[in-house]
Amino acid sequence: MASAAAATAAAAASIRERQTVALKRMLNFNVPHIKNSTGEPVWKVLIYDRFGQDIISPLLSVKELRDMGITLHLLLHSDRDPIPDVPAVYFVMPTEENIDRMCQDLRNQLYESYYLNFISAISRSKLEDIANAALAASAVTQVAKVFDQYLNFITLEDDMFVLCNQNKELVSYRAINRPDITDTEMETVMDTIVDSLFCFFVTLGAVPIIRCSRGTAAEMVAVKLDKKLRENLRDARNSLFTGDTLGAGQFSFQRPLLVLVDRNIDLATPLHHTWTYQALVHDVLDFHLNRVNLEESSGVENSPAGARPKRKNKKSYDLTPVDKFWQKHKGSPFPEVAESVQQELESYRAQEDEVKRLKSIMGLEGEDEGAISMLSDNTAKLTSAVSSLPELLEKKRLIDLHTNVATAVLEHIKARKLDVYFEYEEKIMSKTTLDKSLLDIISDPDAGTPEDKMRLFLIYYISTQQAPSEADLEQYKKALTDAGCNLNPLQYIKQWKAFTKMASAPASYGSTTTKPMGLLSRVMNTGSQFVMEGVKNLVLKQQNLPVTRILDNLMEMKSNPETDDYRYFDPKMLRGNDSSVPRNKNPFQEAIVFVVGGGNYIEYQNLVDYIKGKQGKHILYGCSELFNATQFIKQLSQLGQK
Repeated sequence: MASAAAATAAAAASIRERQTVALKRMLNFNVPHIKNSTGEPVWKVLIYDRFGQDIISPLLSVKELRDMGITLHLLLHSDRDPIPDVPAVYFVMPTEENIDRMCQDLRNQLYESYYLNFISAISRSKLEDIANAALAASAVTQVAKVFDQYLNFITLEDDMFVLCNQNKELVSYRAINRPDITDTEMETVMDTIVDSLFCFFVTLGAVPIIRCSRGTAAEMVAVKLDKKLRENLRDARNSLFTGDTLGAGQFSFQRPLLVLVDRNIDLATPLHHTWTYQALVHDVLDFHLNRVNLEESSGVENSPAGARPKRKNKKSYDLTPVDKFWQKHKGSPFPEVAESVQQELESYRAQEDEVKRLKSIMGLEGEDEGAISMLSDNTAKLTSAVSSLPELLEKKRLIDLHTNVATAVLEHIKARKLDVYFEYEEKIMSKTTLDKSLLDIISDPDAGTPEDKMRLFLIYYISTQQAPSEADLEQYKKALTDAGCNLNPLQYIKQWKAFTKMASAPASYGSTTTKPMGLLSRVMNTGSQFVMEGVKNLVLKQQNLPVTRILDNLMEMKSNPETDDYRYFDPKMLRGNDSSVPRNKNPFQEAIVFVVGGGNYIEYQNLVDYIKGKQGKHILYGCSELFNATQFIKQLSQLGQK
């Protein structure tokens, strides 16, 4: 057996890697995909539904699909022409309408053979429907394989996943916290969440130890997940947690911890203005499943008066793990990102100039290859410069991409004074003395949108020890209304605060603050792409947000009133006994934090920063949906409507 260190390295085979391997295996007719095998792949079509599309698109590019022999990828419910001599790989949810459509495909004899893969486990009765359709269409021999893939979750980062993107309103914060939700509706929501979490652990190849807070939706998820894992383990013949799925010694020396937390433990963070690159992109741009959509503003100046405004071009960029700049800087404070883009640009220009210079020295501006090869010494130089051309072009593409994205973010920061909001909210959340009054910011017409003001006030209202007096509250409400804010979210937060009795001890956010470092000196030079004048250069200090703090207590086995009464489940124990006393006294090496009710990149980044300081430990962040403040405010507003 490999050493514990090697096993940890194996355990670090990220969830992204494991889900990608599972998808490639599926696309290879469910036999393991061998990288360097020569020979043509088998050409095939991929048929998916929207759920399947959302799972595949952040993980495999069109080129990678083509390399695996996928010539066409089509939506199940689109009009598809028959391609009788090609096998089809299906990747869909086992829903009624999907299965009807698959049966129709069999009847219409669309493809040579059918490999049916279900994202989540298919029920016995639906499987019989397919069998009957295959019989009726005399296509039994063509249905080559039927597989449950247990891939019903979306991986966005090596260490981050979300449950779903389609129908996410079914598991949203609003769905779970609606006052009029019936028990059966709540059961459905919980079952949906548990089904995805179960798929996640099957893919991870590990049975977790589960901890959760009491009396919350997270607890309902924990109870159901524990039961589902337990039932699967008890059925030894069909258990998904034995045999080759686990890999050699994966987690065998230590199991991961799953911490289930409820969004309600911290409603301030999802409303918080942020200062790191990825979280800002998500907050102010249209950033979705790792793709950012930008509107390119076309010049207004040169169009004659009264002319129709030009249409804006939409551009979309994928921010992927292959993008080294993104991987390195997605968690960096924004001013640092702007500076790094600038440096990359300068180093690129230097390389580009070098290629041009060499060419001109040798008088090769358009010479044929033969003449070039006769010049020996310089040739070596030139060859190396030319051979690095594809690399240079890729570098240029990434620089352009981040210049565009960062410029778009910067426009928002400047137009809405987001640096001011960020700094002020940090002060509120860390109970530091405030340098100007909240009313001033709310009343300042130049500072932010009505939504920015509402976010700021809600953070103040959630974080403050004693709620403002009725008279003060009225004054704030008037200022917010004058600024054009919708007060519904406040209505909900007021009820929430009264209900949770949290007023006595709001979540604490640590007591450090941001240090403004004076304005950006370096980037100010006129040669820079980014005119950062007036934007504060705030440097972040690590402070643990509530979710990170809870994880730290449970992962390190610290005693803390906040987490001491968390329930403990071990699905591997024969008798599930409910106690909050952990049997395992050792700190955990691996943990998964899952937020029931929605998460955000601010929390994700905070966890990533926290774990950096812990040698050899890994954490994953998951949430039932990923929302930015705008989407969250909308849900609060719906909950607060009279």
